Amino acid sequence: MQDYPPRIATFYTGTDAAPTPDPDTRSPLAFLRWILGRQKGLIALSSFCYALWFLPMTLGPWIFGRAVDQGIVGGSEAALAGWAALLLLVVVIGGVFGVVSHTLVVRSWLVALYGALEMVTRKVAQMGHVLPRRSPTGEVLSVASSDSDEFGALSEILARTVGQLSSYLTVAFIVLTMSWQLGLLTLVAAPVLVGAALPLLRPLHRRQQLERARTSDLTSLATDIVAGLRILRGIGGEQTFGTNYARQSQSAREAGVAAGIWQAVVEAVGVLLSGIFLVALVWLGTRQVQDGLLTVGELITFLGYGLFMVGPIRTFFEFAQKGVRSLVSARRAIALFEERPPWRDPDAPVSVDGNAPLHDVASGLTVEPGILTVVVSAVPEQSAALADRLGRYLPADTEPVPSVEETGTKGRAARRSRAERAQERARIAALDEERVRREWGVTLGGVDLSHARLDDVRRQVLVSDATSQLFAGTLQDAVDPHARLTREQAEEALRIASAEDVYDALPEGWQGELDERGRGLSGGQRQRVVLARAMAVDAPVLVLVEPTSAVDAHTEARIAARVAEARRGRTTVVTTVSPLWLHHADRVALLHDGTVVAEGSHADLLADDEAYRRVVIRELDEEEPVR
Repeated sequence: MQDYPPRIATFYTGTDAAPTPDPDTRSPLAFLRWILGRQKGLIALSSFCYALWFLPMTLGPWIFGRAVDQGIVGGSEAALAGWAALLLLVVVIGGVFGVVSHTLVVRSWLVALYGALEMVTRKVAQMGHVLPRRSPTGEVLSVASSDSDEFGALSEILARTVGQLSSYLTVAFIVLTMSWQLGLLTLVAAPVLVGAALPLLRPLHRRQQLERARTSDLTSLATDIVAGLRILRGIGGEQTFGTNYARQSQSAREAGVAAGIWQAVVEAVGVLLSGIFLVALVWLGTRQVQDGLLTVGELITFLGYGLFMVGPIRTFFEFAQKGVRSLVSARRAIALFEERPPWRDPDAPVSVDGNAPLHDVASGLTVEPGILTVVVSAVPEQSAALADRLGRYLPADTEPVPSVEETGTKGRAARRSRAERAQERARIAALDEERVRREWGVTLGGVDLSHARLDDVRRQVLVSDATSQLFAGTLQDAVDPHARLTREQAEEALRIASAEDVYDALPEGWQGELDERGRGLSGGQRQRVVLARAMAVDAPVLVLVEPTSAVDAHTEARIAARVAEARRGRTTVVTTVSPLWLHHADRVALLHDGTVVAEGSHADLLADDEAYRRVVIRELDEEEPVR
């Protein structure tokens, strides 16, 4: 039986088989079967307990009718006491198993919910920087939050539906033995009434898809705004992005209202049809009492079962609704889970030496080992692209493909839209795989990085850029996530990055809690903690992309001097135009249109190269007002 917390170990990237099989992503229905199948024992036990919880409603009307016929109409006090005792026993059993069933179904819900959440986490870790090329951030967050909750709700309603179905069949058998006409009406009522409402589920399905799509877009927009809030304030863009968010929020609200209206219609139809069934049952039962075909007690039994049957019918309606919502969520989930990382280890991997020269064919840059090299470019995106190539990261040059339709299209048009999105995702995946299969164009010690295992490349070359994130946790987790450092080493990493003030600002020091993305820190503090984490690794080759763009000049000068001293004898590449770093550089390379056009010392280039001088002097002019 699947227990809580869930043990999920899918999406392994190594050669060993994953402890947990990957989910079945052939279709939304296959995925839901896989989700539910992982805890079929728990769901079966919950269904059994539900059936016992419903026992008073299943047997209660029959027991009460027998008590009326034998005890009251028949005048037997012993029979009345016996049936009353049996009814009490049934009520006690129902009460006990009501508590047990609720406990089990909550466990089942949490298993499905957190199991899906853990799968999303493992998929994000497996895909790494490749995932944003294919799936929007809001889409991933939506699968991890709202969609995973739908899978938990499905496990709950499935167990309840099975329990109600067993009670429904038991009641149908009882009433068939009493009156075949009323028994037949009771038996066919549920499937007929549910079938009558099925046409309403299709428009509900479409509107729920649209609601999820717009909510996902809203989440992505909110994430982008929060991530770039300081920049937006700096350029006065808060009002523009606030207006865009308000517009998208209203669009999501309208879609939610439309989905809510159709859901209300489905529920109203369920109540209406259940009421019609109850009226028909009472009318037929009363006629049979008048004709002498039923006793008073049996009529009471039928009336009790008529009221009881409203519950199973509504449960079947609820199961249909949550099943539709789960299919919508499953379609979104498999669009994420079916993604596969493009990286494949070479058949005959070659080891790489981080103490050897590093050469980039595209730009012509050669980084000599053991020195500090600064790459200067008037276009920061070009130096960032160079850093990506040095670390063997795919460029962020594609837009992610949403997994659900953005409009209210239906039928064949919607199917075409899904097919087009699948084709676009496949195109991006094929492009990624084609890029990683060919020669990478960056060599370390004469060995192209494509000939080495990706893990070996990551151990030798560490790239830390401005987009590197901090996760929620302690300061110790942020600086030393793998718990490899001594206290002295961690403190030295903080000192090099001039981040001691972060330690001092936290009441609990190393165990002080940081918010997600370091939101409680200033931009400069967050950047320095990221730098401290990079310095703590002490990689053979360290590539820093604009490591001090958010700190003041005095702090930047101190950091540059400390990094240069700490990395002495180690290969270090820094992309920046800051003169405070250039003064410590052993070698400077000027990048223009993605190509190295000049190399030398900072002093020589400043004196002899006009293009270099323009880039650096512009930086000095921009810094002048700050001073």
